[in-house]
Formats: sequence, C-alpha cells, structure tokens
Amino acid sequence: MFARFSFLAIAALLASGCANNSPVLGGKNIGYGDSKAVELVTNEFGSTDLQMIAESMTRSLAQSGILQGRPVVQVYDVKNKTSEYIDTREITTSIKTQLMKSGTARFASDNTAMQSQVDQLKLQNQSGLYKKGTVAKTGNMIAAKYRLEGSISSIVKRSSDYKDVFYKFSLQLIDVESGLAEWMDEKEIRKTTER
Repeated sequence: MFARFSFLAIAALLASGCANNSPVLGGKNIGYGDSKAVELVTNEFGSTDLQMIAESMTRSLAQSGILQGRPVVQVYDVKNKTSEYIDTREITTSIKTQLMKSGTARFASDNTAMQSQVDQLKLQNQSGLYKKGTVAKTGNMIAAKYRLEGSISSIVKRSSDYKDVFYKFSLQLIDVESGLAEWMDEKEIRKTTER
C-alpha cells in the first residue's frame, strides 16, 4: 500500500514539474479561444465561414472520385467578387492542406509561387555556386493534370433595422489537357443582423 502511494506521489510531482510554468505577458483581457468555435462578431466574412467553405469543398472534391491516383493539381487564386476584403488564399490553402493530409492529391507550385520555383532552378543551374551533383535539373518539374479555380461573391441587402449578407463560393476542377470541368461545387452562407 505504501509503495503504491509513493509511486502515485512521485508521478504527481513529476507531472507538476513538467507543467508549463512560463510567465504570461500581456493584458488581462486577452485569452485563447477555441479555433473551431462559431464566430459571430459581425456579419462580415470570418473564420467560421472560411472553415465551413474549406471543409465543404474538400469533402465534396475528395468524395467525387476524380482525384484517384493522387493527381497533380495547380491551384489558382480565388477571385474575390465581394465588396469586402477576403483573403481568398487562406481558403485555398486550407483546401490544399486538407487534401494533402488525406493523401488525395499532390500540388504543383501555384500560379503566384511558380516564379519562385523558376528563380530557384535558375540560381542552382546558372550561378555556379552549387556542387554539380546536388543541382536540381531543369525540365523535370511535374506538370499539373488539373487546375483548381473559383470565386466568391456576395449580395448585401440593408434596411433601417436589418442587414442580410449572402455569400456564394464556387470552385471547379478543370482538366488542363482537355479544358473540361471535371468537378464543380458551391457553398452558400447567409448571415443576418438586426440593429
């Protein structure tokens, strides 16, 4: 009995010694929240909307069966057709991350990162700074089979005591060779505020 008590006491001391006792800096009114909690601070586009769109699109695309064999996909920027600032790159980054984690697709450099890829290949091959056996060869990049692109738009209606915002997010997967849309889906979100 005593040995069991001693073991529990030692385990408790070790656990408390491993606890994070780092000092906290900052104001008293700041705290961490649940990143998955529904955010309803305003009726503008927010974190919950981004998460709902990314999860809906990822699930739909993964279940479509079009991505069998982990094809290479190039992601284009989503066009923001709303009147507010929306970081659409974060939506596509979330979709890419979820598809990559599920092992459903591989991704080529997107249209904005392609220049960085080309610059790196030029630097390795033309600068003379790198050992020959370690230089990445040009002409070996993998071309994308599909292109993923989309848009987000909104309709805003106001009255003296009411504001209604309707968002529509559309995404499509296009076969690069044929130009045919192989998959399309959309997610709609409505947010209302009474004044």
